[in-house]
Amino acid sequence: MKTFQLKNITIPAVALGTWSWGNGANGGDAVFGNDLTAEDLRPVFDAAMNAGLNLWDTAAVYGMGASETILGQFIRGRDDVLISTKFTPRGEQTDEAVEEFLAGSLQRLERDHADVYWIHNPKDVQRWTSKLIPLMKSGKVKYAGVSNHNLEEIKLAADILAQEGLQLSAVQNHYSLLYRSSEEAGIIEYCNANDLIFFSYMVLEQGALTGKYDTKHPFKAGTRRGDAFDEKVLAKLEDLIGVMREISLRHHVEPAEIAIAWAIAKGTVPIIGVTKPSHIASAVSAMDVQLSDVEIEELERSAKSTGVEIRGAWEKSMI
Repeated sequence: MKTFQLKNITIPAVALGTWSWGNGANGGDAVFGNDLTAEDLRPVFDAAMNAGLNLWDTAAVYGMGASETILGQFIRGRDDVLISTKFTPRGEQTDEAVEEFLAGSLQRLERDHADVYWIHNPKDVQRWTSKLIPLMKSGKVKYAGVSNHNLEEIKLAADILAQEGLQLSAVQNHYSLLYRSSEEAGIIEYCNANDLIFFSYMVLEQGALTGKYDTKHPFKAGTRRGDAFDEKVLAKLEDLIGVMREISLRHHVEPAEIAIAWAIAKGTVPIIGVTKPSHIASAVSAMDVQLSDVEIEELERSAKSTGVEIRGAWEKSMI
């Protein structure tokens, strides 16, 4: 299996996302139109662990704890699981907010530490990054990361930790064929030069780059992704999906696996949302795909010609 090195631990080349696990605010029902219970998701977890995919990405705000609670049930008593979760700066919060968020996450996950703990957005980088320091020194946080930060903010976070003899280990930003802002801003290059792992989320653009959705098969109306990728947007993606389908046929895989393989080829670790055992098989298959430079150029050229760039309400341009 293809792997990356995150400081002292070896991680799979694909991480598994649980944003759509469980319902509630920012949960699977509101964002994706899912209604998934622990019973539905247990076969997904088992398939992943059997395949060697053991890095799970979640957040306290996914379903306001619902995602972490389900994942916690599955990992109970296991020591072969790597957990990535997040503190989300928002509104008025006390200086103890990071410690309190982490404590809540660890209780739901039934763990005594987070393998990777992220500051989820760049609100007040100086204040919140510094709150990671005692948690890292105590061992409750093994590795620190920042998400949705631009290059200047990443460097600031790294500096704050370095002053205490600690390291920033990872960056997690939206990155896909349709959204390459982190590449254009030099963030991925910076990560490569400074021993930071770049985790790419929304690589499949919430399913829009799987080849399973089009104007005749749209997303569920009234959901966040359905509103973002409406029929007009799906129509603009048809040519790109056609190119992805042609390349997938050459490699004997599905279009989704081409999007994942592209992200790996760019030196990133994609975080793939998984809700079915077939998604695990797809991730495993994608790791074996070796795209040529010509194919990568073809994909990127076709993606750019769509004119589609979907950015989440929580995101800002990295450039």
